[in-house]
Amino acid sequence: MSTAPHRLLVVQLADIGDLVLSTPALAALREAHPTLHVTLLTTPHAAPVVAGGELVDEVLTISRGLFNPRRPSGKDARALVSLLQRLRAGQYDGILFLHHLTTRAGAWKLALIAGSAGSPRTVGLQNGRGFFLRESLPDGGFGARHQAQYWLDLAGLLGADPSPCPAQVVISDTDRAWAAERLWPSSPAPFSQKPSPPAPSPSGRGEEIVVMHAGSGGYSLARRWDAAGFAAVADRLTIERGARIVLVGAAGDDTAAVQAATRSPALDLTGQTTLGQLAAVLEQADVFIGADSGVMHVAAAAGTPVVAIFGPSNHLAWGPWTPGGRSAVIRSAPLCSPCSYAGHEVGLREGCAARTCMRMITAGRVTEAALALLDGENPVLPAPVELAERWPRTIRILGRPVSAITYAEWLERIGEWVRETPRRLHHVCTLNPEMVMIARQDANFRYVVERADLAVPDGVGLLWAAKRRGTPLPERVTGSDGVPIIAERAAREGWRVFLLGAGPGVAKKAADVLKGRFPGLQIVGTYGGSPDPAEEAAISEIVNASGADLLFVAFGAPEQDKWIARNAPRLNVAMAMGVGGSLDFVAGVLPRAPVWMQRAGLEWLYRLYLQPWRIKRMTRLPRFVLAVWMERKP
Repeated sequence: MSTAPHRLLVVQLADIGDLVLSTPALAALREAHPTLHVTLLTTPHAAPVVAGGELVDEVLTISRGLFNPRRPSGKDARALVSLLQRLRAGQYDGILFLHHLTTRAGAWKLALIAGSAGSPRTVGLQNGRGFFLRESLPDGGFGARHQAQYWLDLAGLLGADPSPCPAQVVISDTDRAWAAERLWPSSPAPFSQKPSPPAPSPSGRGEEIVVMHAGSGGYSLARRWDAAGFAAVADRLTIERGARIVLVGAAGDDTAAVQAATRSPALDLTGQTTLGQLAAVLEQADVFIGADSGVMHVAAAAGTPVVAIFGPSNHLAWGPWTPGGRSAVIRSAPLCSPCSYAGHEVGLREGCAARTCMRMITAGRVTEAALALLDGENPVLPAPVELAERWPRTIRILGRPVSAITYAEWLERIGEWVRETPRRLHHVCTLNPEMVMIARQDANFRYVVERADLAVPDGVGLLWAAKRRGTPLPERVTGSDGVPIIAERAAREGWRVFLLGAGPGVAKKAADVLKGRFPGLQIVGTYGGSPDPAEEAAISEIVNASGADLLFVAFGAPEQDKWIARNAPRLNVAMAMGVGGSLDFVAGVLPRAPVWMQRAGLEWLYRLYLQPWRIKRMTRLPRFVLAVWMERKP
């Protein structure tokens, strides 16, 4: 059905940026149905985005905390009941939910709103939890489409044009006058346009306004870029362009740290603006620089060229929405990013402890993007890191991908990777039942496994599970056997190998053993180290300086695979794989199980005999068996 209702309730219970990205859909609805009465249900924090504008006729606000059963109070209960009664009295004949139904609790919250309003038409994204939706579009997950496009597509079900159109934010003449007074206090020019600066910059181009936001909103501090990076960008833009730096944000942002680190004078408006005043300041800027936040989306809606810095959050979902405009997304693109709101999951709201994805973004890259935008050009950005091309024969066991591959096929694939130009890192996970169970609880590791080039079946339990599903695997492909097998081929092909991790001196001893077994093998480096984030930059430099083609990482699962994924953008190797205790076996520090135990699938028992402390980890094995038994066969 493409016709619009007469009275429409639009539900967007999120933050400023989310509501900004909803305005294209609201504008499309207003354009298609000028007489449609639109009521917006949103949060008090986000409401000023549209308050006083023409996109909606009425704004209702509700604190998200009212739906939180962990903090019930009489006052909240009364406020919730009052809201639901008001929704019932609104007599809406249509409800548009601009939400993903990411959690069951969130879905029930929206179902409560739908039931209270009693509308005959409920429209939203369907991922299996939208039992209350009458009309829907399939939810491809976060990043399958930009958030703004998702909402435009839903508006299309109500007869609106889903073509991309700009976001909007309400800016009054009073807000523009306030901004002009702060930015050009001595200028008599009208507040509705940017006045000419009173004096030229040293470059002779005239003073340019660069607005920076050293924050990320209150939702996730993991999205913040280093204050020293902002300071370095501010200094360079001031020196090279004579730019005027303006700092914006709210209390709790890192403005003070930027001020302390920079040598450049800056106008600090942090904590001094309403949302409308902030938008007016951003409207007058020549470029905005900031991380993923509501402020960034306001800047894009104001028509300002944006340099957006992304780390753990999903740039495909929440990148700057600038159809027909200019923007640049700067990210280091490790294989584990995005880890927040990826697929259909919330994921790691606060990112991982290492925050490598943000620390690898340099001030130079941000500055070059800003300079290009100031020159009216689109920045030349590095080509995006290609996602792994999954091995064509892949099955799923308890939701995780397992590559149906043989050693011979793996060796051929390695040869292709080594010869590949330009080179990129290919990640191989040696997956076993224990790691499958870890991935069910550890979102970070789960994303790493999903994005690996290969997830080879290192564990007899995976062969059993695959056979039970009716999709048998050709053979068990282990890291312990894979290391010497790859080393033998490396000696023939001239592949250079680096051994990283294991205990003190173990990597060096393993290297000596392998070189003795396979004459001509080039092991170009060994290093102990650890997965500590403080060491990873130095370790990456050591590996790259060696000229290695293949990197074996023995930090233990799952940390070794997380380390590889985090550092993939700066490792110049063709393949990296986690090898667990394989170097201990090669070096003779730890004996392998007898061959008969290996063939019988009892290697884990022998390992437990040697290392009784592994008993807690081994409890995952019976849980794996139970989970496989309970899983429906395809």
